Amino acid sequence: MATEIKAPVFPESVADGTIATWHKQPGEAVSRDEVICDIETDKVVLEVVAPADGSISAIIKNEGDTVLSAEVIATFEEGAVSGAAQTQAVQSEEKVEQAAAQTQAGNAPVVERAQVQDQAPAVRKALTETGIAAADVDGTGRGGRITKEDVANHQAKPAAAPATPLSVAVGERIEKRVPMTRLRKRVAERLLAATQQTAMLTTFNEVNMKPIMEMRKQYKDAFEKRHGARLGFMSFFVKACTEALKRYPAVNASIDGDDIIYHGYYDIGVAVSSDRGLVVPVLRDTDRMNYAEVESGIGAYAAKAREGKLSIEEMTGGTFTITNGGTFGSLLSTPILNQPQTAILGMHKIQERPMAVNGQVEILPMMYLALSYDHRMIDGKEAVGFLVTVKELLEEPAKLILDL
Repeated sequence: MATEIKAPVFPESVADGTIATWHKQPGEAVSRDEVICDIETDKVVLEVVAPADGSISAIIKNEGDTVLSAEVIATFEEGAVSGAAQTQAVQSEEKVEQAAAQTQAGNAPVVERAQVQDQAPAVRKALTETGIAAADVDGTGRGGRITKEDVANHQAKPAAAPATPLSVAVGERIEKRVPMTRLRKRVAERLLAATQQTAMLTTFNEVNMKPIMEMRKQYKDAFEKRHGARLGFMSFFVKACTEALKRYPAVNASIDGDDIIYHGYYDIGVAVSSDRGLVVPVLRDTDRMNYAEVESGIGAYAAKAREGKLSIEEMTGGTFTITNGGTFGSLLSTPILNQPQTAILGMHKIQERPMAVNGQVEILPMMYLALSYDHRMIDGKEAVGFLVTVKELLEEPAKLILDL
């Protein structure tokens, strides 16, 4: 029985999407709930699964095509795979076996096991963009075919040192042009809009991380054993920012046209880097969360970001954002606002520096903090007060725990 396969129903904030990858081609056997297609939107990659056991009979929207909410993208045939598809699969397997036999006999194979033109469109695109030869990749798919994961795994392998120095012709300069993903284009648009449409200003301070580092060292094993989550630094920052937001409501507000919206809740977005670009999943009601819930939530979001499994709902909203450039070694930066929010906190690398303490020089693990804020909404006094509060709470974590 033929069935229409439709794109998911997009939220109001998402106008359309782009077919990113077809994991299955017409005629290939598919199991119920198996992912057959990825649709990339401005925010997330949505998966389309098979409605039943069977095979795709026809693809209506090819990779790179734009699709609307609930638009038909393919037709699906329930039941056994068609005879033509089975014949095609057998022929592919025979070609692979012939190539392997010829290679063992010492002859050059007539058909490579994994020629680029024999691969699915998504695999051909991955091979072209990475510059990897198809013959160099070990295919784990049916009949020895290459999958996108095979290309990614091959790319992740450490490159072997060349036996002889590579020679490049004088004057030869290589360029590669690839289209920008929808997510990266959307991020670029939002960041550019934030710099052009807000009166953005950044204030700085520094925090002594020694108290938190000592507390973490003392309790991290017991914490993980009790809660099943690792005790990191981010939970301290989330809780410190939540308390500071209570004291400075303007930093937790947003601007909508000529109106100011004061939020009576604390939804903190945590910027996470993924292969597709920067995403900001949101921790909801952080004032009601304990440290273990914050750490577990961040860990779950990070795993989803790596796998491209974050939902639109998980990245929608947020009243304040924290970004940690220190993960990559950044010592100081000026983070850009995540509109319509009016402030964002930037964390940075922890670095030992000589500091004056009670007239003595001590070597302390210090971190620079940066608060970028919209000066239309937040005055300098409030911005500096907020950042000083965060600093004080981090340097005396007992105040956070005792709610002082």
